[in-house]
Amino acid sequence: MPSNRVLISEDSALEGAAQQRLPYEGIRVVELTHMVMGPTCGMVLADLGAEVIKVEPIGHGREGDNTRKLLGSGAGFFPLFNRNKKSLALDLKTAEGKEAVLRLIATADIFSENFKSGTMEKLGLDYATLKKLNPRLIYVSLKGFLPGPYEHRTALDEVVQMMGGLAYMTGRSGDPLRAGTSVNDIMGGMFGAIGAMAALAQRAQTGSGQEVQSALFENNVLLVAQHMMQYQVTGQAAAPMPERISAWAVYDVFVVKDGEQIFLAVVSDTAWKIFCEVFNYPDLFKDARLLTNNDRVKARDWLIPLLRERLQGFSAAHLSDVFEKNSLPYAPITAPHDLLQDPHLLATGGLAPVKLNDGREIQTVLLPLSLNQERLKVRQAAPHLGQHNESLLSSLGYSAEEIQKLSHPNEAD
Repeated sequence: MPSNRVLISEDSALEGAAQQRLPYEGIRVVELTHMVMGPTCGMVLADLGAEVIKVEPIGHGREGDNTRKLLGSGAGFFPLFNRNKKSLALDLKTAEGKEAVLRLIATADIFSENFKSGTMEKLGLDYATLKKLNPRLIYVSLKGFLPGPYEHRTALDEVVQMMGGLAYMTGRSGDPLRAGTSVNDIMGGMFGAIGAMAALAQRAQTGSGQEVQSALFENNVLLVAQHMMQYQVTGQAAAPMPERISAWAVYDVFVVKDGEQIFLAVVSDTAWKIFCEVFNYPDLFKDARLLTNNDRVKARDWLIPLLRERLQGFSAAHLSDVFEKNSLPYAPITAPHDLLQDPHLLATGGLAPVKLNDGREIQTVLLPLSLNQERLKVRQAAPHLGQHNESLLSSLGYSAEEIQKLSHPNEAD
């Protein structure tokens, strides 16, 4: 009996260890990326357990990824998209620095970059070159455009939103408006990570690596694909979201008591019945013009103003309570910083503490998924510049003196 108990305990320990192992532990990723798109790809892989080594440029006046120093809307880029990574700072314009990064890439499973077309060829870090060095390497190239007539252009998230129909759909007619976050950069990075995962699966079958490409413009086109399809199916061009003919009768932001705003939705005939009952609107429920959702959509020009008038005396809190109790969709209009106190995020572990390079502790947002009912953790804050030079270069066979020279290329001999 005692021996059985020991065996059970050992098995349980092994099972627990297996559960704690992250999917991409043992996968080495070397990234030469900046801004948002490339670092997002690495962040996804790092959160899933990969060892992600961020190669940052030093020397010739450069001090690592430029997003370390961004202000305003870019101030959160570096600590968010570079968590769970290591930093290797090298001068890639020297033969010694380039040799060090090539040694590192020879040990990697994945290499990712998001520089302008032609940059990697100039550095001798293009796929054709690295494939000879490491045939099993998966090379993730994150660009503004996939190869074609536009590939020479410099792209930004806002550029592709404007040319890709998203700004048109977000703003009002004649007033294109970019989405309020870096949607293409983030999603483009995610698709790069998905491509890398697919390539890893193929490599397990073939033994060979391959090049993966993801691009901002093509990502943006996917975001508006439903509107492109709508035009082909109906023959009618999609109107910008503020002016669209909604598929749902009640699907709007309402200004209510004390000028507060709240989004309310009544999207089915069953929900309409409940809505009319709880607010005591038998006149609306019995109105022959409002029997079905499609009937109510056709009546929106007079129905919505009427509902605005009837609901404006209620507080947002009261409407939230009524809609919540009756399983009707609603939403407060929330600013991003208010989400730091969101009770659901706090209760479910969607936020995690992380330290900035200056020592301050803030909250960061975890990936919106769980594995085995566990959220993916922040195992390491975004690294200091060159934080892992000594350990990484030592593992590649460099001496202490060589590591010092590689890490401080501007110092005189």
